[in-house]
Amino acid sequence: MKFADVVLPLPLDGLFTYSIPDNIINSVEIGYRVIVPFGARKYYTAIIVSIHENKPNNYEVKPIDSVIDTFPLINFQQLKLWRWIASYYMCSIGEVYNAAVPARLKMESETFISLTHDKSTEANLTTIEQNIILFLDKKNNQKISDISKELKVKDILPYTHSLSFKGLVTIEDNVVERYKPKVETFVKLNTSLQDVERVIGSAQKQLELYRILVDEFNNSGKDSILRKDITKRTGCSSSVLAGLIAKNVLIEFQEEISRINQNFNFSRKAYPLSQYQKKAYDNINKVFENKNVCLLHGVTSSGKTEIYIHLILEQIKKGKQVLFLVPEIALTTQLTMRLQAVFGKDLGVYHSRINDNERAEIWLKMQSETPFKIVIGVRSSIFLPFKNLGLVIVDEEHEPGYKQMDPSPRYHARDTSIVIAHNFGAKVLLGSATPAIETYHNTEIGKYGIVSLSQRYADIEMPNIILENTKELRRKKIMKSLLTPLMIDEISTALENNKQIILFRNRRGFAPVLECKFCGWTPKCKNCDVALTYHKYQNQLKCHYCNATYRVVHQCPSCNENSVEQLGMGTEMLQDEVNRLFPDAVVERMDMDTTRGRNNYEEIIYNFQEGHTDILVGTQMLSKGLDFENVAIVGIVAADGLLNHPDFRSHERGFQLMMQTAGRAGRKGEQGKVIIQAADPEISLFAYLQANDYLSFYRLQMSERKFFNYPPYTKLITITFRHRYENIVDKGSAHFANLLKQSLGDMVLGPNKPVISYIKRYHIREILLKLDSSIHHVRVRDLISSVTKEFRGIDNFRYINIQYDVDPV
Repeated sequence: MKFADVVLPLPLDGLFTYSIPDNIINSVEIGYRVIVPFGARKYYTAIIVSIHENKPNNYEVKPIDSVIDTFPLINFQQLKLWRWIASYYMCSIGEVYNAAVPARLKMESETFISLTHDKSTEANLTTIEQNIILFLDKKNNQKISDISKELKVKDILPYTHSLSFKGLVTIEDNVVERYKPKVETFVKLNTSLQDVERVIGSAQKQLELYRILVDEFNNSGKDSILRKDITKRTGCSSSVLAGLIAKNVLIEFQEEISRINQNFNFSRKAYPLSQYQKKAYDNINKVFENKNVCLLHGVTSSGKTEIYIHLILEQIKKGKQVLFLVPEIALTTQLTMRLQAVFGKDLGVYHSRINDNERAEIWLKMQSETPFKIVIGVRSSIFLPFKNLGLVIVDEEHEPGYKQMDPSPRYHARDTSIVIAHNFGAKVLLGSATPAIETYHNTEIGKYGIVSLSQRYADIEMPNIILENTKELRRKKIMKSLLTPLMIDEISTALENNKQIILFRNRRGFAPVLECKFCGWTPKCKNCDVALTYHKYQNQLKCHYCNATYRVVHQCPSCNENSVEQLGMGTEMLQDEVNRLFPDAVVERMDMDTTRGRNNYEEIIYNFQEGHTDILVGTQMLSKGLDFENVAIVGIVAADGLLNHPDFRSHERGFQLMMQTAGRAGRKGEQGKVIIQAADPEISLFAYLQANDYLSFYRLQMSERKFFNYPPYTKLITITFRHRYENIVDKGSAHFANLLKQSLGDMVLGPNKPVISYIKRYHIREILLKLDSSIHHVRVRDLISSVTKEFRGIDNFRYINIQYDVDPV
């Protein structure tokens, strides 16, 4: 008898063993999806990771229920990567599986309820039970989740079980197929039919439609057409079309079609590289002769993307695939258009804004005989089933968006991509104008190669960066707006010259805080220990942690005075102010609130790119490598706010954000201007920005990190504890820390309260491990695993939620 070890899409440690029934023994391989029973009645889609003859002794083995695949959905390289992620980022392989595979490719059982008894013969039912019976009488055999949603009853199980006990309903679990190929109805001419016009007879409209379709097929060279397109193109009624089908003049049939948008063709070749670009391109290839990872340190607007295109073409000529990673969906819009122009249908796009069925279809295409040669996508793209990967490009490699935060696995796509490339024997190119401190350090110690590109494309000058002291301007009563007089004048001049403006404020909403000016009361979230943000356009107070919304407060509930005022400034307030100052300008806003829809990013970027928008106000989305040719002014408002965070990376992040945002200015023909409004312009970081001096900033950061013992001189692991009751999470986290300190001593810091210590009604405590480089990660992982196991054995601490974050950002 043979057995299979499988991974389930659940946050459970280890693999699970099932027996392989004789009737499917020749139909399963490693990487296949199978349906397996788990628990009392549930069924899940498991993936086979090994096949063997070793029967487990400690429990009764259940058989695999059925096989889904006829080819492996997961290849060897992916399984190898999953195991590494689970080990390094300290999570279960089931969590990796759940994050990696598109939802539509993971089937699981759902509970269905059917009516078995006449509703009129049963008395003594509760109101909810009666409602369930009435609902099933109209629509029998329904999912329990749908009934719960329809009747608005959260905990419906006690009622359904009661009805089952009374014999009124039956409950059963069925496996639900989630992915369905897209099928459309097509129509073609019946070429075997003789004397068609005689068959049509006197039906004049049918005859007219038939002749139109004959011309359509002859002119297009196609032998079929979408049925729904016929009525659109010809204006005929569906009954006329149905008449031709009934007379067998037209044959109707269904065919599976792709959801993936492929309506584009090659429209250009790669542009010739400039002298500086060609030198950088040659140097990258030289680095790759000896090293697997290279950093391309190129200033903003230096033409890094065109270098990427030439490197991709080189890989495709070799028959290799390329993964092009970007940190934000906003970036994929412009980059996709540029890459599609060169690579056409060879390019696939993969990110969270495409729907679940499209994600599943892209995954299956990557497993087909004609996979995409290049995929551009966000961090989840690292999980795609590549066959022959030759190059990974990580654009804007410094971006924190490459780090997955919640849920687990909390992987970093940049670091993980290096592991993927190693598994394939591929190369990795990291690109940035402001590299992460750890990345640049790796070039200094020889772990990575480095190629510099310090010249902007077409010899465009770096922007002129001007600092404005808002504290001094307000003290002298010169500044009477959110923008300084200089900023207002420069924007006016730019608008007169038909130039565009970008204004950056890294805070969404209208006002971050409301406060009573008499007693200091501030509205806070009931679920989280945070002040609520006022969103004017939705007329709501919002929590940016749990997304709870509240009514706007005008009267203070503490002192009953009508004295609640707005403090601070978000992008909504800045947009309002800009509209007031420049009423004739077209102003748009780009932040999380305006980009929730699938196509909102594309619309905003397209409008600005085409000149339909004069001023674009937004958050850090604006800094993500977007390329606009007509931007003369970039304004960074309240720049100090980027630096005042209790995080050792706050100055690094602030420098990167401001440098990247500044890089949007002056991209064609003339030098751009960047105006930074800051209350304390004497901070040394601003001087490095003005001089475009990354290296001096890097040296300063490295000296501070060495002094305070932060990465890259140490390795960090954050252990977070969550529980409903504060006393339990306090005692539990303290006990966990004491157990760790027995082996790691002073390398264990905490437990501490984080800045925000209460989120979604859970109290939070954190332990920070600052590990010497001499301590191997495997030793620490095994120690934490051992301590966790001991900790879970204590009754009071069993239900404390514990999360591990390796290399937090």
